[in-house]
Amino acid sequence: MNLIRVKAIARKEFIQIRRDPRSLALALIIPILLLLIFGYGLSLDIDRVPMMVWNQDASSQVSRDFLLNFRNSKYFQIVGETDNYREIEKAIDSGRIMMAMVIPKDFSHYLESGKQAPLQLIADGSDANTATIALGYVRSVVSNYNVNLLKNTLISRGFGRLGTIQARPRLWFNMGLNSTWFIVPGVIAMIIMIIAALLTSICVAREWERGTMEQLISTPVNARELVIGKFLPYFAIGLLDLTIAILMSRILFHVPFRGSYFLLVALSALFLTGALSQGILISVVAKTQLMASQLATLTTMVPTMLLSGFIYPIFNMPQFIQVITYFIPARYYVIVLRGLFLKGNGIKDMWDEALFLFLFAGVMFFFSIRKFKKKVA
Repeated sequence: MNLIRVKAIARKEFIQIRRDPRSLALALIIPILLLLIFGYGLSLDIDRVPMMVWNQDASSQVSRDFLLNFRNSKYFQIVGETDNYREIEKAIDSGRIMMAMVIPKDFSHYLESGKQAPLQLIADGSDANTATIALGYVRSVVSNYNVNLLKNTLISRGFGRLGTIQARPRLWFNMGLNSTWFIVPGVIAMIIMIIAALLTSICVAREWERGTMEQLISTPVNARELVIGKFLPYFAIGLLDLTIAILMSRILFHVPFRGSYFLLVALSALFLTGALSQGILISVVAKTQLMASQLATLTTMVPTMLLSGFIYPIFNMPQFIQVITYFIPARYYVIVLRGLFLKGNGIKDMWDEALFLFLFAGVMFFFSIRKFKKKVA
């Protein structure tokens, strides 16, 4: 391999990038936009569920005390009260509320007579996941109210103080249960994968479309030198995007970093190498910029977002989908990022992930060169 020829190809590609400022600006702006959108716009925390109440037993202190448990909870926001089902139906249809609670007129009588008091909940089930979580919150509030009610009743009847069980949970790595800390490292993986593949997926196809590939073929430059020469400029841009993403995660979103920056750069370089090589391979196969960009989007954005564990937990997927995720490189890089940011893991804790990233980089680089040889032969 001739380093002078590699340098010449890299210099040519840098000039090409400089002559297309829109692509360069896009490569730098996309990471910022993705982090802002996902960091601020995507939250897995569900609170302030809008609720409407129809208290048919409003004259009793018991029902008002019961409702205080919901008014004082951060998980619910009582946005209005009503005295009919029609208004509840309109509010749910318009999306103004997600849930309605109907307290029957004999609510206090049931409780005071030692009977089980009915409580009607009407929830918008169009978003099944959110509705399930909200109903779980209601059950938790009701359960706590029942425990306190039982305790006070027994004490008032002379049973004295009762022994209780107190769970003391201890949260590791994300004490405040801040979903942003969980999301942002995954966004970094998506940024590197998408940007790397999209940028390099058109670099060879562009040569074919402009008719300059024949000139490159006629030079002494071989496939390896051409691939490496085109690889280096985008590798530098990828590292710049990584730096921007890390700075934003630390400064804007206050995500802690407890691991080694050296290990982060080393493993990120492996993932970046694999993603760039995959983009070059796509570019060699597609031969047109439009087809190359479409293939890059299909093979990078969709798997990274849906099958890497970035948003959706892998253990909750069907078994055959879980098997597929083992072939998604972003899955391992997401584990690496979250391990370094939140847990402070070392190489011993991420040896399997590091090995797969190394194999991913090597295999993609090998096939990008091999496939290019077939094209220029």
